[in-house]
Amino acid sequence: MQSLIFKITGLKDETCVSTLANAIQDLPSIGHVEISLEKGEASVEHGRFVSPDDILQAIIDAGFEAEY
Repeated sequence: MQSLIFKITGLKDETCVSTLANAIQDLPSIGHVEISLEKGEASVEHGRFVSPDDILQAIIDAGFEAEY
């Protein structure tokens, strides 16, 4: 598994964190997801069946801005 950290813009509360976590975990080949509301970051472990751009698109589709 590879691990990436995404900088997330738009996380306001625990509801946002939950929405974001669900969006990322719906992708194939996702291992561990840890989201820090304080840091505005999401740490994502993923396998080779999903690319960083796929994860980024899921974050954007959930209503947040992000970069890695």
